[in-house]
Amino acid sequence: MKHISLGGLDVSRMGLGAMSMSGFYNVGQGSDAESIRTIHRALDLGVTFLDTAEVYGPYTNEELVGRALKDRRDHVVLATKFGLVQHSHEGARGLDSSAENIRKAVEGSLKRLGTDHLDLYYQHRVDPKTPIEDTIGAVAELIAEGKVRHIGLSEAGPATIRRAHAVHPIAALQTEYSLWTRDVEAEILPLLRELNIGFVPYSPLGHGFLTGQIRSADGIADDDWRKTNPRFTGENLERNLRIVDELTAVAAEADATPAQIALAWLLAQGDDIAPIPGTKRVARVEENTAAEAIELSTEQLERLNNLSPAAGERHEESVMASIDR
Repeated sequence: MKHISLGGLDVSRMGLGAMSMSGFYNVGQGSDAESIRTIHRALDLGVTFLDTAEVYGPYTNEELVGRALKDRRDHVVLATKFGLVQHSHEGARGLDSSAENIRKAVEGSLKRLGTDHLDLYYQHRVDPKTPIEDTIGAVAELIAEGKVRHIGLSEAGPATIRRAHAVHPIAALQTEYSLWTRDVEAEILPLLRELNIGFVPYSPLGHGFLTGQIRSADGIADDDWRKTNPRFTGENLERNLRIVDELTAVAAEADATPAQIALAWLLAQGDDIAPIPGTKRVARVEENTAAEAIELSTEQLERLNNLSPAAGERHEESVMASIDR
């Protein structure tokens, strides 16, 4: 698999997101053993970039990834996140990017992941109570101590990115980006390229919608958060199926799956982009990594570029309120 640079950090062109291995989507039962097989298969296929976070579980996802990487840590660029767990409040979920919280967070993540350093440490969400300069300064101290190698941001707006980068170079921004979430193209991507910051799209398959496997909300479990997501409900879902239908048509031409075409389109957007599709299935990681070999024609790229924007906000109102814009 090809490699790219994220602000100086060498990673495989395609990464693997581990969030779905710890119950954030109700897509049927899956064992930890199966998830570990999936991680190992990804590594065997050349994936070197793994993404987790302390809040996934919380904690259980990092523990799972740590077990999977036992004896294989040296072959992986390991990314995790802080800032959505309040360690001074018994691990309650909530924004806290204070220096004290970061100190507690990093020690827990290092222990759970079974490592002495994190290759990429993201602020999971911008904390309006803590100046970004203070947060980045605290992580920079961890770099000086050898506990962190590179700093990342997640869902940060342009002004925050500039302020953070002025304190210490930011290696990567992680934000949602796919054929149905293209907000970053207006301001974020140009800014990242100006500052030489890499881009890590999460949910590159639209939370599973772009795989073509979801045609109605009936097949989504009641305890799956997508059941109430604006894009998966009512008229919005019906309108968004048009995106999937065009994706499916291009996939038929290319002898590929809709998921592979969605990922191939994303890879075509620049050599500073490393998506992290998530799965806990070996077959899916094999399907996703094969997208790297697909070359879309100019005409196919234009068709995909001209798709109508998705209907509905990408998250419900309370979640959108926590995103820095």
